[in-house]
Amino acid sequence: MTDRTAQHTRVVVIGGGYAGVLAANHLQSGPGVAVTLVNPRPEFVERIRLHQLAAGNHTATADYAELLGAGVRLVVDGAERIDAGLRQVQLTSGTVLDYDYLIYAVGSTGGVPASVPGAAEFAYPLSELEEAHRLRARLQDVPTSAPVVVVGGGLTGIEAAAELAEAGRAVTLVTDVVGASVGTGARRSIVKALTKLGVSIIDGPEILVTGVEADAVTLADGNRLPSAVTVWTTGFRVPGLGAASGLRTDELGRLLTDETLTSIDDARIVAAGDAAAPSGVPLRMSCQSAGPMGIQAANTVLARIAGEQPAVLNQAFAGQCVSVGRHAGTVQLCHSDDSPRRAYLGGRTGAFVKEQVCRATVTFMRKEGLKPGSYFWFKGGNRARQLAEAQQEAPVR
Repeated sequence: MTDRTAQHTRVVVIGGGYAGVLAANHLQSGPGVAVTLVNPRPEFVERIRLHQLAAGNHTATADYAELLGAGVRLVVDGAERIDAGLRQVQLTSGTVLDYDYLIYAVGSTGGVPASVPGAAEFAYPLSELEEAHRLRARLQDVPTSAPVVVVGGGLTGIEAAAELAEAGRAVTLVTDVVGASVGTGARRSIVKALTKLGVSIIDGPEILVTGVEADAVTLADGNRLPSAVTVWTTGFRVPGLGAASGLRTDELGRLLTDETLTSIDDARIVAAGDAAAPSGVPLRMSCQSAGPMGIQAANTVLARIAGEQPAVLNQAFAGQCVSVGRHAGTVQLCHSDDSPRRAYLGGRTGAFVKEQVCRATVTFMRKEGLKPGSYFWFKGGNRARQLAEAQQEAPVR
């Protein structure tokens, strides 16, 4: 039996990022499903291009009118609370949306740690559109020759350091490991490209930022680095909507779900993207994860509407790609479980592939809006092994 007749099924998607847009577009394939997408901004943010926005060579946004299918209603508003009992979403404006099913795709955000003195006041995070604009404005206020310190050597930190260095900035990258998620060969490729751009790298297992001032960064060893602009790219968390609504989450705020991406607290709430922690073992935060999860979350909802058993999570990784300025990049080829292979692409070839990936991500969302069901993704990944390994690593209580 179905929960309701399909002609009256209302699905609300919270979050208009990579997962949310694809979920909303794919839901159009369900007959009679009324889809509402709630997002606080009137435009889609290409989060993977925020470093380009900060450097002044991309807007990092796209028009929802071009991305969303005709059957998706966009509500520009924030979500304040989910009332699972009443099946309602309370919005910032005071509006209340009723739903039969809800897809929780609020994404992730960054921030600076309160434990580092001065970081909240003087550092510039780079995980939100507004933060990228703030950083860009700050950079415009200081001379090109002024020292810039980028804290964090993950993919975001690498891209930010390279983009700013290519623009003529004097950049120092401070981290424990440059490109910790990639293999040895790919890491060498990244370091070589950063060095060619003039980025100074301070790295090592003992490297730790202990303070940020208006004009400097202090390290644990007492070294003090001049910094007119400090860019902070480490650490991610998920908005607290789920926990504030009484739903169980992990320590970062990701909604705890089963392998069909269904909340362990409510069968009518399904999560996708960075905000989901299936079986407490989340996938790597990335648009590569978010897109397929958005489609699979929508499929879970459509299956329940049809009275069918939803499929379990089934997706694999193909690689990681990072731009190192506009003319170089590194593409780390991965096993299906996201572990790095020995093979990688570097230099101009890597830059070309990375740019095509960025463009294709938006193109595929647009196509799904025009023709729901057209999106495809890599499957496999040996999820069962990942879950087994996570169980073995779990602390004994």
